[in-house]
Order: sequence, then structure tokens, then C-alpha cells
Amino acid sequence: MKRIKIVAIALFTFVTMVNVNAQDSNNPWAVSVGINAVDTYDVGGEGTEFLNDLLFPGDWNTIPTVSRITAERYLSDGFTLQLAGSLNRVTQINLADDADLVHSSVDLNLKYGLDGLVKGIFGNSTQYFSPFVYVGGGYTSLDSEGDGMINYGYGFNVWFSETVGLVYQGGVKQASSDVIPTHFQHALGLVVKFGGTDTDGDGIYDKYDACPEVAGLKEFNGCPDTDGDGIIDGEDACPTVAGLATLNGCPDADSDGIADKDDMCPNAKGTKANNGCPDTDGDGIVDKDDKCSSVKGPKANGGCPWPDTDGDGVLDKDDNCKNEVGPASNNGCPEPVITEVAEKKMGEFAKTILFNSGRSTFLPTVSDKLDGIVTIMKEFSKATFMIEGHTDSTGSKSLNEKLSAKRAAAVKDYLVQNGVDASRLDSKGFGEDNPIDTNKSRAGRANNRRVEIKVTNE
Repeated sequence: MKRIKIVAIALFTFVTMVNVNAQDSNNPWAVSVGINAVDTYDVGGEGTEFLNDLLFPGDWNTIPTVSRITAERYLSDGFTLQLAGSLNRVTQINLADDADLVHSSVDLNLKYGLDGLVKGIFGNSTQYFSPFVYVGGGYTSLDSEGDGMINYGYGFNVWFSETVGLVYQGGVKQASSDVIPTHFQHALGLVVKFGGTDTDGDGIYDKYDACPEVAGLKEFNGCPDTDGDGIIDGEDACPTVAGLATLNGCPDADSDGIADKDDMCPNAKGTKANNGCPDTDGDGIVDKDDKCSSVKGPKANGGCPWPDTDGDGVLDKDDNCKNEVGPASNNGCPEPVITEVAEKKMGEFAKTILFNSGRSTFLPTVSDKLDGIVTIMKEFSKATFMIEGHTDSTGSKSLNEKLSAKRAAAVKDYLVQNGVDASRLDSKGFGEDNPIDTNKSRAGRANNRRVEIKVTNE
């Protein structure tokens, strides 16, 4: 009984120690319970004698109860570490029935799976039969005597299911001294594998789960099909909406062969060229963007024909004055009362109108520029003008306002005296309020002392 307790404690310690390490996803743990047979017949025989004693009962010693337990941990590449404990009673030694000895052992073996051998022989491995060989060592006692042993042998598992099976293991326990004789030990038991990882909790081990971190269905190798359309989410372009396999799991509400997610008009049958939208009038503009869907028209006008609002023969798209009659030569607008070129030229003349300091009289060189302005105003007789006078900030504000008004009036008087109708002209002084340059420099102040002429009826 004491030896049974020792074996049980050793197995518990082994499981506890190894359990602190991370487990893999392939049911790395296995435990087995069963019976063992000890054969003390001389294992030093040769050839068939050795095999006969290894494989067939001679003087096998057994007890009618559970007499062997193991705990195993898969390592990698076919290697498994096994801790085994056994208890037995030896009543036959070398075919003699004169013994009554308690046999116990604790062994640590390294197993190697022979699935590759099975595959080589039969052309394929099987999940139901898995042979192995082992080598290891341990401590064996026979009554009061005990010694270290070297273990080696073979075995196989026959699996009834993914995790439950039958295990046979037989081999030699080689003595390291004369204390314990070399002998055979055979074992047969029920084995259970466990410890497989199921990260997503869908009942499918990560080993077999194509989507180990997302709960899924067995028929899809552990992958989910959220919308239930028979296409797994990872391959479904529309995983939350049931759709068609031909459209990668996406629906097609209008049956135009274009998935709703790519269809700009999902409820109206259209063409692929128009992103699933119809074009009733065939003008290249889909109906939803066509303001005149039944009449062809250009895109620039929202799919409608171009109008000519003012009836001047210039289409509104080309008419800069849609509500005013004008020739095509002027983009549908009435002819201007003055051209831009003439207006610019007149402005250049105005910049050169200079006055005597603090007065409203012209400098002698100004008359030519004033005459140029007269010529332009006479050429464009329908145009009306405002003459604006400006000063720098020198002097008082009230004085500058009066001076700017006088200078503007002086220009108007000159133009009237030289043939420009007075009704076309108006003048006003703005003093120092609208500078175009700094008043802190001589050049800036000179620029601010100016007259500007602006067209008032463009």
C-alpha cells in the first residue's frame, strides 16, 4: 500500500510541474490506467527465444486490479514524455512457483511515434492506429531490494475516438546491477487524451479550426457564416447580409448582375457600364442624375437640351447674358458702352494728371493726357463717367476733402470745355480716405495725389 501511495504522489507531482508550461493545440496530455505483467524469465536468450518470451505469456505475473497508471506530455516532432508507475506481485520466477515478491517501479520514458513508418508501409497514416517505440529509465524495487533500470521497447495505441483509446506497451527493463534481474514488463490500459485548445469555444480544436479565434460551424471547419448564405465570412464580401455565391455572398436586389454594394441604383435594373443604373434616354447620363431622363441632353446641362432664354440665337451655355439680347461676337451680351482696352487706356491717362502742390491747377505737361481722355470719351459717346479726386494725408482732413473735390471738378471742366457733354460727367472728392500707397514716403504720397475716372454705366 505504501508503494501505491508513492507512485500516486509521483504522478501527481509530475502533472503539477508540467502543467505550469503552456499547452499546445493537439491534445498534448494523456493519462492511462490499466494492468501490467512482469515476466522474470531470462531475457538474455537469443533470437526466437527472446522474441517468444517478449511477445507471449510464459511466467507472466499479474494482479487482478488496476496496477499501472501513466501521465504523458507531447513534446514535439513525434516525441512524448511519459511518467509511469506500476505495482505487481511476482509469484513466478523462471517458471518456478515458489516466490511471493512485491514489484513496483517508477519510470520516465521518451516515446517516439512511428506514424511515418505506418504511412511508408501502407501508403497513408491512420488516425486509429499509432505505434511507437520508447527508451528511458527508472527505479524498480523487488520487495526490499531496489535499483535503477534502463527501459526500452515498443507499443501502440488503438483509438476509439478523438481522445479515447486502448494502449499496449511492452519492453525490457535492463538491470544496471545484480540487485534486480533484467526482466520484461507488459502493460495494457485505457488511455485518454486531453488538453486540446479551443480558443473561440466553438467545440472545434484550434488544430482543426480554420478560424481558431472566431466561433464558427463544424461544416465550415470552424469558420462563421454570419448571414447563413453558405459562404464563410472570410470569403463573403457581404458577411452580414445573405447573398449569392456568384457575387461573393452579396445580394442583388434588382437582379441586374451587380452586387448591391457596388450598385449605385440597387433597386433599379441598370448596366455595369453605368454602375448598375438605368439611362432611359441613352444620353450617357443615368436617370438619377438626369434632369430630363426622357429627352437627350448634354451632361453640362443636367441631361436637358440647352435653352436660349433671351432668344438671341446664342444658347444659354454660350450666352454670358442669358436675359439680354446680344450678338454671338460678344458672347450673347449687348455691345459695351466702352471697351476694356479703351477703359484701361483712359485709366493710364488719368494716373498722369498732376497738379501744382496744394492747388487745383494742372502742371503744364498734363494737357496732352487730358486730350487723350477727351478723344476716348467722344469715341464711346454712350458711356458715362465719374471723376474721382484723391489727395495724400498732408494737411487737414477737411482741407484735403475740399482740395480733392476742386481737382476732380477741374478735370471735369477741362473735358466739358473740350467737347464732352457735361451730362455724361460727374465729379467727387474723396480727400485722403482712399490711399493706394503709403503716405510715409514721398513717392507714396505722390501716388496718392491722383485722379481716377470710372465708367458708371457699363
